[in-house]
Amino acid sequence: MAQFVRSLHSSRELRVVIPFALLGTIFLASIVLPLAVLSIDALSAPGELARVASDSEAQSAVLLSLEAALLTAVMAGLLGIPLAWLLARVEFPGKGLIQALVDVPLTVPHVVAGIAVLFVYGRRGLIGAPLHHLFGLTFWGSLPGIVVAMLFVSAPFTVSAARLALEAVDPRLERAARSLGAGPWRVLWSVVLPLSWRGLLTAMTLGYARAVSEFGSVVIIAYYPMTAPVKIYDLFLRFGLPEALALSFIVLVISLFIFIALRVLAGSGRQKDIE
Repeated sequence: MAQFVRSLHSSRELRVVIPFALLGTIFLASIVLPLAVLSIDALSAPGELARVASDSEAQSAVLLSLEAALLTAVMAGLLGIPLAWLLARVEFPGKGLIQALVDVPLTVPHVVAGIAVLFVYGRRGLIGAPLHHLFGLTFWGSLPGIVVAMLFVSAPFTVSAARLALEAVDPRLERAARSLGAGPWRVLWSVVLPLSWRGLLTAMTLGYARAVSEFGSVVIIAYYPMTAPVKIYDLFLRFGLPEALALSFIVLVISLFIFIALRVLAGSGRQKDIE
């Protein structure tokens, strides 16, 4: 650290580092400050916090969000990582269009996304109607509906991050394995995935984080059963800020804990690889 500081003093980099550090601090403050104020206000009313934490409906909403987000992350991995591999390794006509389509949900307002999902998976939807008729599968007001809504908004994060992780694997290693007689599937399982699993885990983690926080599209297709964000909104409308604040803090703590745990898992895997 001292050597780094000396190197800055011995050059003109401080002229760039100082204003950039200031701007970065302002940016971080815009993220940390609201969360810190929310946490302080919630902890200032421990009785309300304990009451909301012990409420069975609030517990069910939190568990439903965690379950749906986990299912969404798994589905995004199973469906999105193969697409990310194609985008990272294969040149084909319309590749740019496919990449643009993957990112389309990022530009769509979430309420609009919910309505669009509803038209496909609703009771009279293009997919929802035949699935309900043939198998009795209902998306309206159910866990499957919550998952497809979460998947719509979180897929771009998973696919884009997974593509970057796969692109980071040196293609020469794959060609070397192929030259030694390994088939494409064996190269995938023995070379590509072992070298990119941390990035792929990060991609699924980003998808999970985006899914667990989703409100706009979920509330359209499934107001009930309530996920945690929908429950927070419901508490705010019915009882005001204190109860909504308490559940918001609980969801924040749980989400941060899971997100940090997954990132630490990826980081520990990277450290083991280095050793």
